[in-house]
Amino acid sequence: MNFRITLRLKLALVALTLLALPWVGWRYVQEMERFLLEAQQQALLATARAVATALHERPQLMRVKPAPSDAARRGAEESLKQAAELAEKSGQPVVVEEIGRESGVSEQQSVAEIGAILRGLERSTSRIWVVNRELKLLALAGSLKPQAAPENGEGAARLWRDILARVVPRPAEDFDEALDEDVLGTGREIAHALLGAPATRLRNSADGRAVIVSAAHPIWSGDNVVGAVVVEETTHSILAVRSQALERLLLATIVVFALAAAVLLGFATRLSSRIRRLRDEAESAVDARGRLKRLVSGSLAGDEIGDLSRSFSAVLDKLSQHHGYLESLAGRLSHELRTPIAVVRSSLENLRLESDPAQRQVYLGRAEEGLSRLSKILTRMSEATRLEQSLASEARVRFDLAEVARECVNGYRLAYPQQAFDLDAPARPVLVDGSPDLFAQLLDKLAANAADFGRPGSPIRLVLAEEGGQARLSVTNSGLPIPPAIEGRLFGSMVSARAEGGDDPHLGLGLYIARLIAEFHGGSIAAANLPDGSGVSVRLTFPLACG
Repeated sequence: MNFRITLRLKLALVALTLLALPWVGWRYVQEMERFLLEAQQQALLATARAVATALHERPQLMRVKPAPSDAARRGAEESLKQAAELAEKSGQPVVVEEIGRESGVSEQQSVAEIGAILRGLERSTSRIWVVNRELKLLALAGSLKPQAAPENGEGAARLWRDILARVVPRPAEDFDEALDEDVLGTGREIAHALLGAPATRLRNSADGRAVIVSAAHPIWSGDNVVGAVVVEETTHSILAVRSQALERLLLATIVVFALAAAVLLGFATRLSSRIRRLRDEAESAVDARGRLKRLVSGSLAGDEIGDLSRSFSAVLDKLSQHHGYLESLAGRLSHELRTPIAVVRSSLENLRLESDPAQRQVYLGRAEEGLSRLSKILTRMSEATRLEQSLASEARVRFDLAEVARECVNGYRLAYPQQAFDLDAPARPVLVDGSPDLFAQLLDKLAANAADFGRPGSPIRLVLAEEGGQARLSVTNSGLPIPPAIEGRLFGSMVSARAEGGDDPHLGLGLYIARLIAEFHGGSIAAANLPDGSGVSVRLTFPLACG
């Protein structure tokens, strides 16, 4: 079974290029996430700078007592854990000294003042803490976990939200926000701040379920750094925006793909249907008797299928003309051959029965006339074929068209004494590229045709002129106009308007040969009735020789 790539499948493959849209959207979301992260870092740094500004030039707030004993240190750590839990539950800043007064971390008056400052600057989704140069945690305020928002929507909305959550995961609301033991000791943002340079940092939470952005700013006392302010937030707000953007991108992608698929499928179906109708008509264009008919499907459409239908119709018209030519060829040959064959047959029969020598010569002469007519018919039939073959190898030269026309007209005045020939040609040379002999043969055909159809005693007028880089020649005669039946195909093969009969056979090849010669010279030939209907004018156009 052969696999066929149908038009609909091709359009479906083309539709895959729409996959570039979600890729571009994904890249845009990534860039947006990067910009938002940079903005968040700058915002946290600004908050840290504001807190540090409130603590500048107040070194007494950063003072600490001598290092406590191990028991006191453990008590301080336990107090720190309780402070963190309390901050998470209440959302209020907790001063470490107020909880762990016996740990010796800071004086009560100093830590209370730091706590008041933090309480005025804290935000619901950020955590602020202050350390001194000895990396002692002086105060802590805020929580990294946002308040839980109630879920809205029921039924289909919630189902759609659950489906999107599986495809585009949302940030985890439950994560471990406790400070790791190495946050103070190894945090590079704190190290940079204690060296006098503000810095930011990205790190994972203790359980790895959240990304925390922290910004640290130094606290100055004169030219010395006495501590640092650290402000922290999670990237949940950015991740939520990213998830929203990705959900909308996914929804837009699904809608666009569905619409594109429907449109392309409908278009491909209609296109395939039109092509199939055109195919069916083309297959039935030839009836059982061999007759040809025009195509109707798509013939009036302005697209490529309409062009194809019209091209098929034009081809069928040419085939129909050729079919008519073959039919007329048989009838014309039958008619032209019937008379000379009958003359030869009757002359030979009479010659066999006649004993009188003088009468036998008469019959013999009639038989020779019949054979001569048969020879002319065969010669004219092969004339067009020989000309078509010789044109391919004919040498081209530059010649004066006016001079050739003058010589030919002088000959026509002798060959057709009953007709007058007038020539209007410029005195200067009219140069064209081609064959002077073939052009003389073309004029012979036109002169013979004009003499046969021209009114006796009326002149045959030839006019040669130059116009727009072209040579224009017209041959005009007075007489009967071109019959409407053959007006559009006068220069076709085996087309003739002559009445049947006569001694000289006519197969309708003269003007056909004239057209072949005109096309050989790169020109064109056309015939039209005179406006008053008094005659016919044949017009030829040739390009002038260049250079």
